Amino acid sequence: MEPSLSERARAAGPCLGCVLATAAILLAVIASFLYLGIDFRALVARESLASMAKFVAEFFPPDLSPDFLGRTAWGALQTLAVSALGTLIAMLGGAALALPASGRFGPALRQVSRLLLNLLRSVPELVWAALMVLAAGLGPFAGVLALALHTSGVFGRLFGETLENVPPVPERALRDAGSGAVAAFAYGSLPLAWPQWLAYSLYRWEMNIRMAAVLGFVGAGGLGQMLYFHLSLFQQAQAATVIGAMFVLVFIVDAASGRLRRGLVPAHA
Repeated sequence: MEPSLSERARAAGPCLGCVLATAAILLAVIASFLYLGIDFRALVARESLASMAKFVAEFFPPDLSPDFLGRTAWGALQTLAVSALGTLIAMLGGAALALPASGRFGPALRQVSRLLLNLLRSVPELVWAALMVLAAGLGPFAGVLALALHTSGVFGRLFGETLENVPPVPERALRDAGSGAVAAFAYGSLPLAWPQWLAYSLYRWEMNIRMAAVLGFVGAGGLGQMLYFHLSLFQQAQAATVIGAMFVLVFIVDAASGRLRRGLVPAHA
């Protein structure tokens, strides 16, 4: 039976729920601007533009002396090491928590592990870094712990959802054939989940590079600590060199990580 003309008109017309949702979003955006009192005219005022231009001009030319470039390179290496080690520890912690979070050990452990994951990732990295500085002292170790704690919560959630979406047939077939639980998981489910886990890890490593630089502002070492030090002393030339090193480091890691992730696409597409 063909639909009537009125039914066709209703089907072709706008979705009432979509219209209401769009209107609600627009109202929320307008209300946010009004509540926050954002004034774009002050941002583009002549005095504001002149102040910003004067401040930016003080960063040029950057300090390119061999001694300072050497210290900056050492800080960049420290930032890279903090991000890599923090991400690696988080991969291990996230994988360990992803198993119960995916429901493999019963609903009780699933809820407990998910609560722990929510706690780990709901606390920002800067807060974890401040706590770790108090516990472990100033330096890169505090940055590693802060990144590992927060990123473990992120990885646990992502890895757990990946495990939930993995087809259970290969692992079940191995179990039916007499394989143990660990071997069935290692050869049945893990090969299907691992490429996605690695892609998530590479992408998160890119983010942790930037965050490792920011964590230096609370004493976690690396380029961030150098930037905070020189900005505090109004040494903009040295700060410009550190900012340039941050850009180069992030660019190199982003390019390398992006190439590796593209190579993984056929494995988990």
